[in-house]
Amino acid sequence: MEVLFERVAGLDVHRDSVTGCIRVPRPSGRGRSTVVGQYATTALGLRQLHTWLSEAAVGHVAMEATGIYWRPVFDALEADFEVLLVNAAHVKNVPGRKTDVSDAAWLAQLLECGLLRSSFVPPPDIRRLRNLTRYRKSLISERTRVIQRLEKILQDAGVKLTSVASTTMSKSSRRIMEALIAGTTDPEVLAELVVGRLRPKIPALREALENRFDTHHAVIAQAGLGHLDQLDVAIADVSARITEQIAPHEWAVELLCTIPGVARRTAEALIAEIGADMSVFPTAGHLASWAGMRPGNNKSAGRIGPGTTRPGPVWLRQHLIEAATRRPAPAATTSRPGTPASAPGAAPSGLPWPPGTPS
Repeated sequence: MEVLFERVAGLDVHRDSVTGCIRVPRPSGRGRSTVVGQYATTALGLRQLHTWLSEAAVGHVAMEATGIYWRPVFDALEADFEVLLVNAAHVKNVPGRKTDVSDAAWLAQLLECGLLRSSFVPPPDIRRLRNLTRYRKSLISERTRVIQRLEKILQDAGVKLTSVASTTMSKSSRRIMEALIAGTTDPEVLAELVVGRLRPKIPALREALENRFDTHHAVIAQAGLGHLDQLDVAIADVSARITEQIAPHEWAVELLCTIPGVARRTAEALIAEIGADMSVFPTAGHLASWAGMRPGNNKSAGRIGPGTTRPGPVWLRQHLIEAATRRPAPAATTSRPGTPASAPGAAPSGLPWPPGTPS
């Protein structure tokens, strides 16, 4: 096959080490020369890897996306080399030839012939934002699990609070739980703690709050409430940092929030997953396909089978599905009769467009 890139390297990345294979022209000009090296994935080892590649005048480097381990290697090389992060499923070697050296050499051979397609890797600032939004999503998910555990402990104690109240962690529910933890078990007293729209339901609450709440329930509930408070503080801190990090892309956040079902947190997460520069995707269809939100093709011999979607990025799919199923908020204002509606996709009034985009 024709060689398109003369000086390339393939990297097989692991947790503690990275095996590299450099392929360059022989000094005689006939054929290709292969050089293999192995380095640690510590900061010192990655600097040595960088020096090794630079001394060989390598221009293009390929590596597989291996969990989280590729990221420090990618960060160390992306400034000075054309680094391709490739899908491991697309570059499988011949069975029975699986070693670190052979994997690195196979990547280098495919790269020099132009047979590798790079995966989408957002710029460093978006990757930092992505770490924050994913961590916040994990914290929010953990908060939901804590609330579910609190509901279970209440049910175990015979407290049927959610049979009358809408949620486990409303203001009234929190007051009742704190009173239970403090030792108050009288349903008459507990029912009088509710506020707001639950006041008319006091007779039903008296029956629902008949309980067998004892000390071991109190220990678990108190720990759960403490954990919940810690999570609330952590979520607020991470959200504040996200607001600072996403400030240069505030125009995109506001634009995304004009889509029904997309709230600010979802908009921040979408930008963190796909970035704000849509020129990396040739068309909207390419983006939908990459996100795994487009039906697949399954046609053979004139028969069409089920076209299931491909497994796209898990975090992105989760946010898109949540936005699609979220009930849109009611419109704050309505247009006066005769006022033309905004064109689909148009920016709201006063919204700054990104530099270089025609208004």
